[in-house]
Amino acid sequence: MELIVAAAFCSVLVSILLKVCKTQGFNPMQMITWNYVSASVLCFYWFKPNLGTISIQHTPWWLIISLGVLLPSVFLALAKSLDSAGILKTEIAQRLSVVLSLAAAYFIFQENFSQLKIVGIALGIIAVLCILYSHRAAVQSAKAQQGILYLSCVWLGYALIDVLLKYTTGLGLQFAVALNLMFVCAFVLAMAYILIRDKSMGSMQNISAGLILGALNFANIALYVKAHMLLKDSPAVVFAGMNILVVLFGVISGVLFFKEKLKSTTTIGLGLALLSVLCLAYAMTV
Repeated sequence: MELIVAAAFCSVLVSILLKVCKTQGFNPMQMITWNYVSASVLCFYWFKPNLGTISIQHTPWWLIISLGVLLPSVFLALAKSLDSAGILKTEIAQRLSVVLSLAAAYFIFQENFSQLKIVGIALGIIAVLCILYSHRAAVQSAKAQQGILYLSCVWLGYALIDVLLKYTTGLGLQFAVALNLMFVCAFVLAMAYILIRDKSMGSMQNISAGLILGALNFANIALYVKAHMLLKDSPAVVFAGMNILVVLFGVISGVLFFKEKLKSTTTIGLGLALLSVLCLAYAMTV
């Protein structure tokens, strides 16, 4: 259980670091770019991917490149959402991206679903709609519209990444190899972007913050995977524990540290989100 708590804590720390650094004048895109350096190095030493299995002909490069574009793009949307919508709503939207990836498994990959899992997906979608509506109702401005846009991008983007990653590993590419290739590709593409846009590889403060961000980002992934390995007979516990704790930590940090308001519609969305996670977790046990 300690691994799940640590993984959830690292996940929320990523959001806190992004939000705090943005208020201090850091460049989010430069931070995101350099985060993939420490993430890819740590991935290589932690998971020890067998790079000998990489084949020029048989590796699904179009998927790796697609993920290499999506990863920094969605990460940037996350940073924008934290700034315009707040950490509380952003964390809920990010964690509930799982309902869209599960829906894709049902409609695209024709997986058999229990009624409980369908209920969990429906509750998750309603929860996100409540969060989007609460943000629009709370702030009637151009920034509110931006917040809704970025919240939607986070929700859709993380679900798409999850689907593509599962599809990539389903083609026979090992998870560790796919993850390492994605991080390297994301760094190369993001670096090309900031070189063109900023005419710079990044300032020292953005590089340093980005490397810390990457360490936290990878720690979240590594600890979550390790928890699944140690509790391989209880995947529902890991799934529910991770998602519920991230949402709760996000709410605590948003309300206590960033003075975000917990409106009635947001509270309803939060409750539905937790119910959705519990339904989906329980559906994994039956």
